[in-house]
Amino acid sequence: MTMLLLMKLLLVPMLILGVTLAGRRWGPDVAGWLSAFPILSGPILLIIALEQGTPFAATAAHGTLLAVLAILVFNLAYAWAAQRRHWPDCMFIALCLYALAVLGLRQLDTSLTESFVCVIAALLLVPLAFPSVPRWITGRTATSDLPWRLGSATALVLVVTWGAAHLGPRLSGLLAMFPVMSTVLVGFSHRQSGGPFATRLLRGMVWGYFSFACFCAVLASTLAELGIAAAFSLALAVALLVHLITRRFVPK
Repeated sequence: MTMLLLMKLLLVPMLILGVTLAGRRWGPDVAGWLSAFPILSGPILLIIALEQGTPFAATAAHGTLLAVLAILVFNLAYAWAAQRRHWPDCMFIALCLYALAVLGLRQLDTSLTESFVCVIAALLLVPLAFPSVPRWITGRTATSDLPWRLGSATALVLVVTWGAAHLGPRLSGLLAMFPVMSTVLVGFSHRQSGGPFATRLLRGMVWGYFSFACFCAVLASTLAELGIAAAFSLALAVALLVHLITRRFVPK
């Protein structure tokens, strides 16, 4: 078994396990915030860089950055649907709108700077568009979703990295941001603790996407020049710094 295959099978599940346990300890807002860190897309982009080369991975990282907009569509659609509907209906509506957003973003031709500005602007505005949820809403993230989360995340890594050469860099990058964490975490938690609790999770994720956007932007702009090790180290350092700063805005 090669090192890359071991990375695909073990790295992402271990990262997701750590984030899951931390999120359960500190509540839905923090769980959402932690879930937005690039623990899934980051390893996917790393494997793509190792297998397909840095120019391919840089373009993929640009696509992943744009995909944040599609994830925000998913989060908003689910949050509003969750005020009146059960989780299967919410999931169907949110995934359909997410797919439409990805199709539209695939045709979008913007520079890296333009994409980054659009994503940051959207992240600043989207929290204002969430439905209002009382602060006293409590609950807990589901305890039965971990095998599903680990399995689906590993499947996404295998599918995207295996199909990257056929999908092309832009679509590979967009699909690297498929809302695995959102669908599994929010779906199970909605079923167990209700729609308002799921809304808090989704709103917490928005604050985490600032660091995700910075991670992708740094990768896309430095991979070709710095190489894999230096570019990923720099991107991770920037993402960690931004993630810690945005923690101040996550409700306690």
